[in-house]
Amino acid sequence: MKTKTNFKTILSLVAVIAIGMFTLTSCSKDDDNNDNNLDNTSKSISATASSDPQFSILVQALTKADLATTLNNSGTFTVFAPTNDAFKALFTKLGVTGIDQLSADALRPILLYHVLGSKAVSSGLTSGYVSTLSPAVGGRFVSLKVDVMNGVKLNSSAMVSKADIMATNGVIHVIDQVLLPPTVADLAVANSNFTTLVSALSGAGLVPALSNPAGTFTVFAPTNDAFASVASFPQDLKPILLYHVLGSTVYSDAVKTGYAKTLSEYMTHPMDMYINTASGVKINNSASVVLADVVGTNGVIHVIDKVLLPPTVVGIAVNNSAFSTLVSAVVKAGLAETLSGNGPYTVFAPTNDAFSALFTALGVSGIDALTAEQLTPILLYHVVAGNNVSSGLVNGNVPTLQGSTISVNVGKGVMLNGNTNVIVADVQGSNGVVHAIDKVLIPAGK
Repeated sequence: MKTKTNFKTILSLVAVIAIGMFTLTSCSKDDDNNDNNLDNTSKSISATASSDPQFSILVQALTKADLATTLNNSGTFTVFAPTNDAFKALFTKLGVTGIDQLSADALRPILLYHVLGSKAVSSGLTSGYVSTLSPAVGGRFVSLKVDVMNGVKLNSSAMVSKADIMATNGVIHVIDQVLLPPTVADLAVANSNFTTLVSALSGAGLVPALSNPAGTFTVFAPTNDAFASVASFPQDLKPILLYHVLGSTVYSDAVKTGYAKTLSEYMTHPMDMYINTASGVKINNSASVVLADVVGTNGVIHVIDKVLLPPTVVGIAVNNSAFSTLVSAVVKAGLAETLSGNGPYTVFAPTNDAFSALFTALGVSGIDALTAEQLTPILLYHVVAGNNVSSGLVNGNVPTLQGSTISVNVGKGVMLNGNTNVIVADVQGSNGVVHAIDKVLIPAGK
């Protein structure tokens, strides 16, 4: 069940984010204050760089990548311009002697990562993320992190050594390092709000995987505060960390309410998270997305305020309000602890509408009108031993934990007892799988 979402309200959350990550803005007032500087120059960004010997390697790189003309034309740009010394340090890091050993295709995304599509003077910069012109998955652009706490620092490494060199088509800020477009792993490393996450990823050996340039990831990234709020973790964090990662890149405008398959597995099957967009963006009825669309070269990060723990079959029901009646019944019958055990279990889970239809047929008002003794055999009749995903179901009778069998018929879909349909299949948990059904199953004689 592929999840594509529509985070219609996510931008409203950015304004209230409490983790020190804010939007990079370019204030019109600040631009007005610098109009005199702009009027006093007659050179474009490209011409300004060409006339300054400290940018000779940058100019060579722009020319080779066929970008010099772009920065010489009309438009409005901000260029974070690395000096010759910055490029020489990069060459040493890469084990090359100079620009001649780098192709135009290799240079272009690096150079575009130093360029914004609007003018941002230094007095208009605030700590946070901004989109560069370096391309990313799905037509998006790679994010750059700006920190203005002590000077201006980019991605926690490059410093602005001289700001606000005005040109006819924008502004240049001189920097002391060449910026390389970051992967989702690099984005996490470059943000001090993710130090616990980075440490956990490193300890679990997952940094190389999330650094794969061919990857297409979505990372729901818990902050340091989110990790600190959890009393204890199991020794093996890998399943928990992978539960925060989807194997495709899903931006905030491409997600809707429903289930999404994560990279964390139970019995070789990917476990599901439940995303609800009814009011903001909430995952598993607990974690909220507080900042969306921090874009890397191999995917996107959405920042969340709680750590996600892979749910049991009971947790799956708890996380989705469509199963609230089922949860009440399981709790009243005293089965929550049992079904949260090792398993594996297969649960055919009736929705609230299914229970409402049963209450009408019985002439009762709800769960309160039924005793635990009445509920227990009915609920156990919905549980089968094993992790039985839909692709493994076959026609026949399947024994339940209640003792009697359910008739399974597999065709275009899955039908139980000749009249009950599986309407959502294969919601995988940490101790079994849940299939949502549209009627409550009643064992014979009950």
